[in-house]
Amino acid sequence: MPTPTKIDLSVLRTLHRIHRQLTDLKSRLDRGPKQIRAAEANVQHHEDLLVRTKDEAKTLRKNADQKQLQLKSNEDKVRELRVKLNGASSNREYQALLEQIAADEMAKSVLEDEILEAMERTDGFQKNIAEAEEAVKTARQKFEQVRVEVAEREPHLTADADRLEAELKTAEETLPDEVREKYRRVVRGLGEDALAVVENQYCTGCNQKIPLNMLNQVMLGQPVFCKSCGRLLYLPE
Repeated sequence: MPTPTKIDLSVLRTLHRIHRQLTDLKSRLDRGPKQIRAAEANVQHHEDLLVRTKDEAKTLRKNADQKQLQLKSNEDKVRELRVKLNGASSNREYQALLEQIAADEMAKSVLEDEILEAMERTDGFQKNIAEAEEAVKTARQKFEQVRVEVAEREPHLTADADRLEAELKTAEETLPDEVREKYRRVVRGLGEDALAVVENQYCTGCNQKIPLNMLNQVMLGQPVFCKSCGRLLYLPE
């Protein structure tokens, strides 16, 4: 009768630990570029907002300038009408000029109110521009801070990942040949979850109960893959 294949349970614990640590390190490495892109997008967002705010302020100033020109034209027209009023040749002409002057004075009053409102809004937009410029400055500083932090952190994370990759390779080499290939297939499919500890006769990977005969095999250090989820099982220390 062939001797059953056995695995040092401490090796399985080590493999699972390394896989989890590697997953965490790789996640943190992937997070760096994402943080940079997010900070860069934030800068772009605030720069776009600043441009829009300046454009709106420019449009307001242009409208106010146009109304100022309309107001000047209106005032010139009223002065001309008053000159004509003094030289009116009939009551009918005089009354018509008075009505025209009153209408133009009313229009002048409306224009003055609109100009005042536009100027107030323009002043408000100057405050908005200042706030938007400060937001851009803050976003750029944050981007630079994130970029520096990621650049400083990345070499350390890469070194740790390389070290763990070497440890993982060494630990995997201790697995029996007939187990190693199946283990690697599970790793390709499940990653860090390729192994699972058995607690209270349950696989912690899928929460399925492990039959007693399989549990005994695990306890004896024999390679056992969960029939439900395929994970390589081991016992807690």
